[in-house]
Amino acid sequence: MSFDVDVTLRRGEAQVACAFAVDGGATVLFGPSGVGKTSVLHMVAGLLRPDAGHVRVAGRTLFGDRVNLPPERRRAGYVFQEPRLFPHLRVRANLLYGAPRGADPRPIADTLDIAHLLDRWPRTLSGGEARRVAIARALLSDPAFLLLDEPLASLDRGRREEAMRAIERVRDETGLPMLIVTHDPEEAERLGHRIVRM
Repeated sequence: MSFDVDVTLRRGEAQVACAFAVDGGATVLFGPSGVGKTSVLHMVAGLLRPDAGHVRVAGRTLFGDRVNLPPERRRAGYVFQEPRLFPHLRVRANLLYGAPRGADPRPIADTLDIAHLLDRWPRTLSGGEARRVAIARALLSDPAFLLLDEPLASLDRGRREEAMRAIERVRDETGLPMLIVTHDPEEAERLGHRIVRM
């Protein structure tokens, strides 16, 4: 099973609860803003600790049964809502940040159509280009799975389409389990093999 998640998190009067178990492919957490989709992603990544439950990816327990692996040991490739590129590093250095020694960014840069951007500064990138760089950086970290939080948010229609095609290529070519958060029904239908409604 790629993702086996059953988590509960209490925040004052509010509570986030989510449970799903899916095999392989891309799973979309879908629902309106404020229902806790990003919180679930953070719990899978280890950025938030659930109050109860478990998180297992590919049969490996990340949380539960007296286990709580720190984020750096979970091997999650995380793409946040904002690309979060280092402004003082060119694209090539951004891609290699956190990558294993000797990693070659060219194959992933070619897959995501960003090879021509490797010597550029982040401030010169469009929104869609920055998203593709963030996805490539997550892939170069040698992840066991990918987490994408609203990866197409705030992009205009053209940039959104190019970023969506890039995510589809990654999904189809890498075979990595993916957990994607979105509130957009078109994105959910197009990107996910399975949809978990929250």
